[in-house]
Amino acid sequence: MYSEQSTTTASDYEFLRRVVFDQSQNVLEPARDYLFETRLARLVRNENLSSLDQLVAHMRTRRSPRLERVVAEAMTINETSFFRDGRPFELLKSVVLPALIERRRAQRSLHLWSAASSSGQEAYSLAMLIRESFPELASWKIRIEGTDLSSEMVEKAQQGRYHRIEINRGLPVLNVVRYFDHTGEDWFAKPELRRLCNFRVANLCQSLPFHEPFDIILLRNVMLYFSDDTRRTLLREIHRLLTPDGYLFLGSSEQPIEPVLWQTLLTGGTCHYQPRQTSTA
Repeated sequence: MYSEQSTTTASDYEFLRRVVFDQSQNVLEPARDYLFETRLARLVRNENLSSLDQLVAHMRTRRSPRLERVVAEAMTINETSFFRDGRPFELLKSVVLPALIERRRAQRSLHLWSAASSSGQEAYSLAMLIRESFPELASWKIRIEGTDLSSEMVEKAQQGRYHRIEINRGLPVLNVVRYFDHTGEDWFAKPELRRLCNFRVANLCQSLPFHEPFDIILLRNVMLYFSDDTRRTLLREIHRLLTPDGYLFLGSSEQPIEPVLWQTLLTGGTCHYQPRQTSTA
């Protein structure tokens, strides 16, 4: 049984913060150490240990890449909802997608990426937006990639299975009826929606599993706990993976760390970015 009395030391927390940084590049401040107790409680139980300090001692004694990854995944923030912060989706609907559709009529394809997609709501929101507002794209090749560090979140996204409470967060009733089936308290994305989305595990701070460029990348609320060096490296990789006329969406409190690489656009009160073609790219 998991012990309610913690004897975890400052050194133990420092060790755990270092594990999280090494695995995910997330910088956790000591003020957030209390989160380890709750978020790692299940891992402690699964390892048949009785306390967090025992887990740390176990990890110090024998190096375990599996445990290190699980710790990092557990400490990753997976806050998401359907159509979260609706303004970017309004901009996609009214400006960005119409412009891209016009420019892609010859190729008849669009490639979108929801980075750090958590349990998949952002990617499925993109799929619903395309199906609902742009029926002419039914014959196009549409690919929506969703990636996340957490294998547990990716598995949930692949299943397209959401509890009633998750469905009620930001999802219009009409979309629920059209794009989800339900059994009891659980709702399941219909096949027509799931066919548009592909989910896989990927670490944004390591080698990314993509070669073809994207027309739209959503990297929202991802870099809040990254160091400046990590942000710089990631955004350079994002710049490489975005088509020259593509669009990048960040969180409302985020901005590119190297403005020389990005042209800032402000439409309807929503910032988004296009890559500048420079010799430093």
